[in-house]
Amino acid sequence: MLTHPQFDPIALSLGPLQIHWYGLTYLAAFSMFYLLAAQRVKRPWYAEAGWTRETIEDLLFFGVLGVILGGRLGYVLFYKPAYYFSHPGEILAVWQGGMAFHGGLIGVILAMWVFAWRRKRSFFEVADLVAPCVPVGLAAGRIGNFINGELWGRAADPSLPWAMVFPQSGTDVARHPSQLYQFGLEGVTLFLLLWWYARSPRPSGAVAGAFLGGYGVFRFVAEYFREPDSFLGLLALNMSMGQWLCVPMIVLGALIWGVAQKNAPRPGGQGA
Repeated sequence: MLTHPQFDPIALSLGPLQIHWYGLTYLAAFSMFYLLAAQRVKRPWYAEAGWTRETIEDLLFFGVLGVILGGRLGYVLFYKPAYYFSHPGEILAVWQGGMAFHGGLIGVILAMWVFAWRRKRSFFEVADLVAPCVPVGLAAGRIGNFINGELWGRAADPSLPWAMVFPQSGTDVARHPSQLYQFGLEGVTLFLLLWWYARSPRPSGAVAGAFLGGYGVFRFVAEYFREPDSFLGLLALNMSMGQWLCVPMIVLGALIWGVAQKNAPRPGGQGA
């Protein structure tokens, strides 16, 4: 049985300026997105459509706003609406913690829609380019969660070699390091699968649908090892809030992927 290393959440102090590891993971996420997207636009079908590094820089600006604003507002609305409606001054206090992936996803979707509208491109053209570049950012975020010792897992058998005590939990219970499970599933595994799938031209919407459904499935599974939020606990059917939020993602992702396959051009250029 292991004990969480208790990392100092502050990576670097420069006088009154403190740089947190969690902030650095966000910086790493955005940087890796840019590098991967810049590789994606070299694909012939994107280059021919006029995508460039400069286009990616503009897209990244919209994406950063979507992640931060959507992630924060998602946490406020999905997890603690009563508290924040009573303390509205704390809604934008992101430095106090509290970001929700599902809210960030909604924010990014809105950001991509605005970008597509401004650039007169189809939404799924943008979404299909972005989707394979996202999981590495999710992986970076889970490393940040682990460094902070937050979002720990449910109780585990102490004989499990990687079972870990998280002092931040206020107990000495051996737990699953669920942040690392999510790093491996929704981060590394999803990235490898999507990058492989998107290496060739796919029907419009297919890559975005695969990401949405794939993330939903991996996150749903990982939630069985993650301790539910104490102020919510398990909800209907003994599922956590995170799992319930994954259900529409899985359904919608499968629907988008299925429609994309149905509408894919057939040999000879004829649609379905």
